[in-house]
Amino acid sequence: MCRDRLPPLSVYIHWPWCLRRCSYCDFNAYPMGGETLVEPFVGGVEAELSRVCRWFNEQRALLGSTAAPPAVSVFFGGGTPSLLPAAAVQRILEAVGEQIGLAWDVEVTLEANPGARERGEWCDYRAAGINRLSLGVQSLDDHLLRRLGRVHDSRAALSALEQAHAAGLTRVNVDLMYALPGQTQSSAQADVTRLVNLGVKHISHYQLTIESGTPIAQNPPADLPDEQAQAQMESACREQMAAAGLKRYEVSAFAGPDQQCVHNLNYWSYGDFLGIGPGAHGKLTLAPGKIVRTEAVASPQQWLRSAGTESADARDWQLSRDEVVFELFANGLRLVDGIAPCEAQANSGISWTELEDCVGQLIKDGWLEWRAGRLRAADGAFEMLDSALEFLLPAS
Repeated sequence: MCRDRLPPLSVYIHWPWCLRRCSYCDFNAYPMGGETLVEPFVGGVEAELSRVCRWFNEQRALLGSTAAPPAVSVFFGGGTPSLLPAAAVQRILEAVGEQIGLAWDVEVTLEANPGARERGEWCDYRAAGINRLSLGVQSLDDHLLRRLGRVHDSRAALSALEQAHAAGLTRVNVDLMYALPGQTQSSAQADVTRLVNLGVKHISHYQLTIESGTPIAQNPPADLPDEQAQAQMESACREQMAAAGLKRYEVSAFAGPDQQCVHNLNYWSYGDFLGIGPGAHGKLTLAPGKIVRTEAVASPQQWLRSAGTESADARDWQLSRDEVVFELFANGLRLVDGIAPCEAQANSGISWTELEDCVGQLIKDGWLEWRAGRLRAADGAFEMLDSALEFLLPAS
């Protein structure tokens, strides 16, 4: 019997600036100029937190729901949010605490790039409330880093990792890419070996994708690994991580014991999240079955001018039942362990009986299976689920 409850809540803070935009980046990110951005940004975040949280709680009260729960996680993403000084991070966390509260075991992640931490030391960020770091290492091959347009080299990456551990940050993720231009399987595996030997307990392992509109798409490298080489790299690296005790728990995420990312698990489990900052997206449950999506204006300058007013919103809309069903399964089936029925029912506002009926054919055809009380992708189907889920796409 599933207990009625509303979803857990996370907070995402988007700092859109970086030192230099990478050739493959299609995020809402912009190179920093000489302007002073920290104080206007922090003030904007404080104003938006106040406005959005007030609206969220008012809407929930009108519909007979309880106030927003304390945040289970806060994630500073970007851009390169490690360009924010630790004092600014602390102010933002205090504002989150004042508006909705922080769970006693809240996970607070700061994305950072090696070579882009001019504003503070890791110990300062830890003192400000950061208890998890996500480092954009991408590769430990200096030649490949230059081809990607990264601002750091392998020496800076390894130094950042060592300093983070020395500062007492025991939960550190490393973003690592494979299938890079000219990369060999031995080079991809060497990156994994060096990271696990340094004691890294969480790796987000991504294939380079060429997104339209990016500099790399305008002049695609001729020496990208072919599909067979890509698959061999991924498989070999996955085996290495498993042998090192990093268990795959999501399509691209590998973690040691007690190292899984709470923030991303809440996303994939279809929990709620407030999105604050230029271009940030949110998903908020006002009452069981009434879910809204939010999107902030993407332009940093427009967002800074509008923060604290409705003009900071690009749009918000209520999801249809079909959209909720698709999003729930598209996210939840990314997890190796799959979907827990009671959690899915609570986070979507749709009964599990109805939800299961929606994927009954996928279960019958062997794409999905029950294991340990959860519905998950069957062995062999995990890598092909995007195709299998197409029939759940809402009609346009």
